[in-house]
Amino acid sequence: MAQWVSGKIVEFNWWTPSLFSIKVAADIKPFVAGQFTKLALNIDGKRVARAYSFVNAPQDPLLEFYLIEVPDGRLSSHLATLDVGDSVDIEADAHGFFTLNEVPKADVLWMLSTGTAIGPFLSMLAEGKVWEQFKRVILVHGVRHNTDLTYQDSIHATAALFKQFTYIPLVTREHPEHGLRGRVTDLIDSGALQAHCKMNQFPDNSHFMICGNPQMVKDTTQLLLAQGFTRHRRAEPGHITVEQYW
Repeated sequence: MAQWVSGKIVEFNWWTPSLFSIKVAADIKPFVAGQFTKLALNIDGKRVARAYSFVNAPQDPLLEFYLIEVPDGRLSSHLATLDVGDSVDIEADAHGFFTLNEVPKADVLWMLSTGTAIGPFLSMLAEGKVWEQFKRVILVHGVRHNTDLTYQDSIHATAALFKQFTYIPLVTREHPEHGLRGRVTDLIDSGALQAHCKMNQFPDNSHFMICGNPQMVKDTTQLLLAQGFTRHRRAEPGHITVEQYW
């Protein structure tokens, strides 16, 4: 049985009309960057829960979650009506293996994300262990519109502090103010993503962490498999670690 604790919202931020983040004070068990927990509300007499990744580093005192309001969503549409001071239930235990301690040794880490699935990567970057583990860290974030590129202040601050860090925003439905236009799969297939990083091809000593909607995860994985990279398993180390984001 899940153990639930009550959390209090201490900060609520709308990034766009549909994207928002909340910071919550709650006494939960320790977690590892990249893991997720569940948020829940009592709706019509029933606890409705959904899984959300931590955006904050494990050492931060406040828990942060990055969400999209789904029209008529069973939970997100209700969470979107909350405000500072309101309560939300949080599962005390964290879950998941999409973490750096599950990734084998490599020189280049590719963080490939879409939408709110950038969340676990932001947690890893803030935690700090990634800088000791990899010589180069490349965060790719695919969105529809320029305004969907959130957390820009913290991302650019990270880039200023760590020279091994590269941030590449991808925009699909309008001309990008920065980065590239197109889907991550198309840009990998055409070689445009690699060329943007001044590479002819992905280095053999790369590891790819892919987090996004199931189709993006599947298609990106297939492209990388076709290029000779392999799925990572505990019993058989490889190059590709994935997390589906719904």
